[in-house]
Amino acid sequence: MSTDASDVFGRLSPTDTASMARLHTALVRRAAQEDLLDVAYRTVDSPVGSLLLAATPRGLVRVAYASEDHEAVLAKLAAKISPRVLRAPARLDTAARELEEYFARRRRSFDLTLDLRLAHGFRRQVLDHLRSIGYARTESYADVAAATGSPAAVRAVGSACATNPLPVVVPCHRVVRSDGTLGGYAGGAAAKSALLTMESASDSHR
Repeated sequence: MSTDASDVFGRLSPTDTASMARLHTALVRRAAQEDLLDVAYRTVDSPVGSLLLAATPRGLVRVAYASEDHEAVLAKLAAKISPRVLRAPARLDTAARELEEYFARRRRSFDLTLDLRLAHGFRRQVLDHLRSIGYARTESYADVAAATGSPAAVRAVGSACATNPLPVVVPCHRVVRSDGTLGGYAGGAAAKSALLTMESASDSHR
């Protein structure tokens, strides 16, 4: 299970809090030195709420909205990847910086190494295609199904988008219904609308 001392820091004196922070830093360092850290995570604030970022030595493996329940997401990562999960913010500095640049409208694509092990089969095919949908562009679920060679698999595309382990970075928010309405989204309709509005506004000012 995940290790995060933030919930107990509030009950400690300033001296004890500083000591706990030093111990946590030492734990992270030792875990890295001894190759005991399989999943590092941190949270970042964004215009669409708090985002959990998690990475393995292979790359960024998970981005999760608060509505997905960060603790539940960490528990699933511990079960599916490794129980050696630790809050290690520095491991995710690059991902945090690129997301900050994206939300500040200074970045249109991500240069992050991704670990896509949580997606398999057709869902992995869909994610691979989503990465080709350009900034401020949209495709319908039917378009994506056709692009993956399975034009009848519109519902399966919707399922793949709904279970995308890397929302925002792998832009499932750019997939909408054929009638132009938004469709579902892990972060909720408001977050999907906000991302599309931000991108279209940025693109119009180029």
